[in-house]
Amino acid sequence: MTAFRWRAQARSGQARAGYLETAHGTVPTPTFMPVGTVGTVKAMTMDAVRSTGAGIVLGNTYHLMLRPGAERVRALGGLHRFMDWPGPILTDSGGFQVMSLGPLRKLDADGVTFRSHIDGSKHRLTPERSTDIQHALDATISMCFDECPALPAPPETIAQSMRMSMRWAERCRTAFVARPGYAQYGIIQGGTEPELRAESVRALTDIGFEGYAIGGLAVGEGQELMFSTLDATVGLIPQDAPRYLMGVGTPDDLLGAVERGVDMFDCVMPTRAGRTARAYTERGTLNLRNARHAADSRPISAHCDCLACSRHSRAYLHHLFRANEILGPMLLTWHNLAYYQRLMRGIRAAIVEDTLPEHAAHLRAQWAMEDWSPDEMPFPDIPPVP
Repeated sequence: MTAFRWRAQARSGQARAGYLETAHGTVPTPTFMPVGTVGTVKAMTMDAVRSTGAGIVLGNTYHLMLRPGAERVRALGGLHRFMDWPGPILTDSGGFQVMSLGPLRKLDADGVTFRSHIDGSKHRLTPERSTDIQHALDATISMCFDECPALPAPPETIAQSMRMSMRWAERCRTAFVARPGYAQYGIIQGGTEPELRAESVRALTDIGFEGYAIGGLAVGEGQELMFSTLDATVGLIPQDAPRYLMGVGTPDDLLGAVERGVDMFDCVMPTRAGRTARAYTERGTLNLRNARHAADSRPISAHCDCLACSRHSRAYLHHLFRANEILGPMLLTWHNLAYYQRLMRGIRAAIVEDTLPEHAAHLRAQWAMEDWSPDEMPFPDIPPVP
């Protein structure tokens, strides 16, 4: 069976292109993972997800342990078979979801006791239990169970939380069942404090993981502070390990993080936007509920081959959302995921060709433009993103 590894291919500045080789297939990086929290990417069939070019998806320990239950998924052949995704799956540990429960959870040094947001039933998650659940799901990449404190917080609070997460990471590593082609990632914490981030990296690399994730960002700190934290953190991570920025983000966030050496991303943004009539395009976002789209016969983007763009007009999509038809969110989610994958392919190609600075400037110039007027030809002088 294939050993798990990240294999470098090319660099452009700090940005890296490579291949993530796993038991369930090889994924070109940098890569964006659609979020399939409960075993489904919302409003999408897995054939539709595959058609966008996605190579890896994300599931969630917390949600799947509550419903339908990890043991049931195991008995039904594992999450790959259960959700019709034979490719790689990364499972978040559930730590962020548990921490967001507020009064429904109680934290101690050993783990977290919480009540289900579904039915109020009582549950316990520890580093060992989270790791065991991810094993039962047959996750290709398992994440360490950690605490993600809300920001802003005093440095001493962030430090205490980070150090507890590092103790939990050691327990997760002990509980992890190593298998060829499978991996476990440690999660770097420490808020926006460079010294704490460095301490966290040292602790995790001393334990030793197949990959390293940067957690605790995209929680309201702003893009400038997020990027400065990445500047202080990414270079400390072992060069031969994949680097994953959790929960990020907008197209501009992804581009900036890739420029700083990040390889993997996930975010609910493109799917959530699709359900609320927002479309990502080469010239920023469109709100398909707006009246200006009511009689517009053009596609969302002339350079997109998703079903929404190849078969339907803006006017039709506007109508679907105004009529509250479920097909609207389905088509727009498809489009947004296709855009994200096309964006990542273009960035990756620019890294391989060592033209990322020029490509990045071109992308940002496009995003800064207003959407074209109805009597204009779409993208008259802008080549499509590869």
